[in-house]
Amino acid sequence: MNSPLINRRDLVRGIMLGAAATGLAAALPLGAAASPSANWVLRWSPDPKRDGLNAFEGVEDDRAHSHPGVKHIYVEDDHWRFDMHTRDRDSSPDRQRNEVKGLRQAGAALKILENETWRITYQAFWPTALTATTSFSHIFQIKVPDVGSPLVTMTLRQKDKPTIEVITSADDGSFTHHPPVDYAPLQNKWIDVEWEFKAADSGGYLRWALRDGDRTVVDYRTGAVDLWRGKNYLRPKWGIYRSINSAGLRDCYQLTRNYRGYQLV
Repeated sequence: MNSPLINRRDLVRGIMLGAAATGLAAALPLGAAASPSANWVLRWSPDPKRDGLNAFEGVEDDRAHSHPGVKHIYVEDDHWRFDMHTRDRDSSPDRQRNEVKGLRQAGAALKILENETWRITYQAFWPTALTATTSFSHIFQIKVPDVGSPLVTMTLRQKDKPTIEVITSADDGSFTHHPPVDYAPLQNKWIDVEWEFKAADSGGYLRWALRDGDRTVVDYRTGAVDLWRGKNYLRPKWGIYRSINSAGLRDCYQLTRNYRGYQLV
């Protein structure tokens, strides 16, 4: 996993590499980079055996009570597990949701506030049964409490082939679909996931990276985002949130481990 410390030269180099890898001029102007004295400070480092579900601010496990007596989100060995069964339903009957939300460290919620810059890393395991779908099938989001649409979504989409796609939304309700990556080669193994973002209306940015061992699958950064809604705070979410309006849904799961949250200070 990445070191909690990063200097300006490394940050700028990462921006250029990410833009080159995608073939897009997605990086911010150099003046928007961190000051030379800024450092990444570790704020969140939950342990599954020590913290369990208290690693998160909240848990949304079968909110409609569609599968009584069954735990869908729990610790398994060195990781957290999110189960989804085809019978499970959320409060809306056309969708399913088993997710955790927010960061909790030493019993206190960590709130990502306006103009703060954070990096969140973890490892995810996506099995064959966790299929990409023709409708939505989200496995990560960044949301604001009491605001409807997520600001950032990682979703599994079946188009010409299974893909992982990142979608961002703006205040006006418009959505931007960023370049997808192939999903199938990333299944049935642990994948390193990295999110870096500044919570701002303007001058913010979003960077996301996926690594399969030593291979960088994608390292993409864009400043064309609106990552603040004028209220509350940002709250990441993990789990499975999907529509039932897709063929081929199966009982499935997602595993996550090695969560780390760094703040640039």
